[in-house]
Amino acid sequence: MKYNRKPDTGTESSKKRKLKTRPLVILIGILFAFNIFWFVGWLMPNKPKQTDEVVASVSGEPITREQWMTAMEKEVGRETLLNLVNDKVMEVAADRYGIKVSDKEVNLEIALIRSVDGRSHSGQDEETMRQKIRSNLILEKVLTKDVVVKDGAIKKQYDENSALYNIQTAYRTAIIVVPTMDEAKQTIEELSKGSSFDVLAKERSMDLASASLGGDIGYINDSTDSIDKAIVKAASGATENSTSEVIELSDGTFAVVRVSEVVKGQSFKFKEVKDHIKRELALEQISQSVSPEAFWEEFDAKWFYGK
Repeated sequence: MKYNRKPDTGTESSKKRKLKTRPLVILIGILFAFNIFWFVGWLMPNKPKQTDEVVASVSGEPITREQWMTAMEKEVGRETLLNLVNDKVMEVAADRYGIKVSDKEVNLEIALIRSVDGRSHSGQDEETMRQKIRSNLILEKVLTKDVVVKDGAIKKQYDENSALYNIQTAYRTAIIVVPTMDEAKQTIEELSKGSSFDVLAKERSMDLASASLGGDIGYINDSTDSIDKAIVKAASGATENSTSEVIELSDGTFAVVRVSEVVKGQSFKFKEVKDHIKRELALEQISQSVSPEAFWEEFDAKWFYGK
C-alpha cells in the first residue's frame, strides 16, 4: 500500500506505518480464515445426527426422531397445515374486503358458544380458540357483506330468543372417571401429593373422550344436560383451580372433578348482539355452506399437499 507518491521506505515515518498496519492485517487475515471455516462448517450438514437421535426404545429397538416426526406429520400434519393456510386466507380476505373483527366480537362469540355447547372447544388453549373464532367471523362477514336483513327481523329474533343472550356462569371442567371408590380415593391422594390431573386422566380415566384431552370436558353450567348431573353439581359454585372430593355417578362409577376456570355469567342487550343476530339471519339466506378453501384460488393459496 502506498501512502506517498514518492517511495520513502527508509524513513522513520514509513516504518511506524508498517508497525501500525501489521497487527490490523494479521487480524483481518485471522477473521477471514475463521469465516471460511465457519462457512464450510455451515455447508456441511449435521442433520443426520438430529434425525438419527433416539427419542424412545422398545426392547432395545430405537425409535428415532425422524420416525417420530414422520408419524406426526402423517397423523396431524395435513390438518394442522390446513388450519394455518385457512387462517392466513381469511386474514388476506379481511384486508381485501376491509373487514374488521374486534376483541369484543370474539369475546361475545366465545360467551355464546360456551352457553350453548361448552364442549366445542374442549382441549383447545385460549389462543387457538380465539384464532379459530376470529377466522370464522371473517368468513361469515365476507359471505354476508351484501345480504340485506331488516332491523325488524333482527329485533324479533332477539325478543323471541332473549334467554340465549342471558349467559349463565360457566365452569371449565375436567374429570377422571374410575370404576371403584378405592381407585377414586387413590386418585385424590396422588393429586394431593402433586401428581398432574392431566396425566392421571390420560392414564386411568374410563371416559375415553375426555381422557385423551387430559380429562377436559369444556365449559359447563347449571343447565348443561349432556353431562352427568353429579358432575354438574360438583362443578357449579366451585372456585378456580379447585378439585372435588370423590363423587358417585349415575352409572355406578366414581369421578374426581377439577374446575380450572370460572367465567362469570352476563346479559347482552340488543345493541350488543344486533350485528351477531344480523349475521346469523343473513347466513340462513345463503343456500350452501362455504369454507375458507373456497377462497384459495382467489388469493393464490398453495400448499405442500397439492390440490
